[in-house]
Amino acid sequence: MKRRMSTSISTKTEPKRQRLFTHCFLPMILLLSAAFFIGSAFIITDYKEKILGWGSVMVLQYSRSKMCETQCRAYGSEALPRGIISETSDLEMRPLWGAQNKKKPKLSMNLLAIAVGIKQKENVNKMVKKFLESDFVVMLFHYDGIVDQWKDLEWNDRAIHVSAVNQTKWWFAKRFLHPDIVSEYGYIFLWDEDLGVDHFNAKRYLSIIKKEGLEISQPALDPEKSELHHPITARDKNSTVHRRTYKVIGRTKCNENSTGPPCTGFVEMMAPVFSRASWRCSWHMIQSDLVFGWGLDFQLGYCAQGDRTQKIGIVDSEYLIHDALPTLGGSAENKVSSPSSESGGRSEVKKQSYIELEIFKSRWKRAVNQDNCWSDPFEQSTKKQK
Repeated sequence: MKRRMSTSISTKTEPKRQRLFTHCFLPMILLLSAAFFIGSAFIITDYKEKILGWGSVMVLQYSRSKMCETQCRAYGSEALPRGIISETSDLEMRPLWGAQNKKKPKLSMNLLAIAVGIKQKENVNKMVKKFLESDFVVMLFHYDGIVDQWKDLEWNDRAIHVSAVNQTKWWFAKRFLHPDIVSEYGYIFLWDEDLGVDHFNAKRYLSIIKKEGLEISQPALDPEKSELHHPITARDKNSTVHRRTYKVIGRTKCNENSTGPPCTGFVEMMAPVFSRASWRCSWHMIQSDLVFGWGLDFQLGYCAQGDRTQKIGIVDSEYLIHDALPTLGGSAENKVSSPSSESGGRSEVKKQSYIELEIFKSRWKRAVNQDNCWSDPFEQSTKKQK
């Protein structure tokens, strides 16, 4: 009897527990589960968004980093935003106040730079006037330190004057004609002061070298009135431009097969004319401590922007008279120096010039041997010429 009653009681209480579970606990469990799943969805979505967001930021940062790595920045300008960087300049004079004179922009500006002394004032005056007629910018390098005595010339204030006592044209050029400073000029005429320009017209000269594609050039010299140091510079009366000579020079017999100096690809350093691109290259070859520039003329072909037998030439139709006056280390009063003056400062200048020539040759040879990344574009042609 007792067993039956306990069984009966437990049977009656089980439906009550089931109903309690069904009505109370099950909805609560379902509610918690739903809340869990919904919350998990939000958390996962938010997490994914954060991951994607971080990924996008990382991709953008990486792309920006790569893009910036490929940009070439001038040394020293890395801390500046690109838009504020002014990499080049010019030699144009600016007013201290007021609006600048707004003239019609020139298609091309060109520069004449001359090393001058007061004793050659009259000849320099003729030269400068010729070039100003063709809208050149003029820069005078005063190697004697005398500047004020040029003020009576009407163009004096239009020229740029730089003064340093007993310094050469190449010393001035290395320090004041940096390629970034003269990048506005199509052609740079770097001339001596003792050149007669009666048979020279700058505009016609520019027209010829552009037509002929000459990157480095010089006007020919009148062989009857000039002191010639190199046969290739002598004027050919029957030609507009020539690029080679057929003379015998020392041990070298120049002919149509010659491929380099002194037979072709050569100008003398007293009246060279450089294109913008060739000057950028040539400037880097000028040695700061070798002030006479000896040896440069034989290597200018490397800066000719191509075949030196075609890109370097002598213009015959616009020619000069070279007086070859002694200046630095000597007297410019007489065309022919006396033996006593030659034994003085002038002879020391010549001696130093030869010393610098040998130093330059040695540096060139050493540079060629040490630079494993450089190849000589004229190596084979030079061997054939020899």
